[in-house]
Amino acid sequence: MARRLTWLAVGVVVTVVVLRKGRTIVETYLPAGTTDAVDGVQRVSHAVATLKSEFLAGMAEREQQLRHDLVGDADIDTLRAERPERVDKLRRAWASRRGDDWAGPTEDPDDDDGYTFF
Repeated sequence: MARRLTWLAVGVVVTVVVLRKGRTIVETYLPAGTTDAVDGVQRVSHAVATLKSEFLAGMAEREQQLRHDLVGDADIDTLRAERPERVDKLRRAWASRRGDDWAGPTEDPDDDDGYTFF
């Protein structure tokens, strides 16, 4: 355990030394405005990442609101599991009214002309 802590401490010290020396080398050899430009790019990058995370959080919240408005407090997985039964019930009800088989809830039963709208 002591060896691990020793090597961890050595790694931290080496990292700090390399970062400090690297900054002094960068400030010495690069033109004066270069570090400001790099800092500006980092700020913009951070702003874009923040924007993305805020957008995704807002989108997820809005999706929850819309889902609640659509189905209320019902469990979505339960509704998905019950879907085949509801479709079969609709098919049977439609067949008993029309006397023929209904292709499904997304099919238009009155579309027997074969016309396309394109």
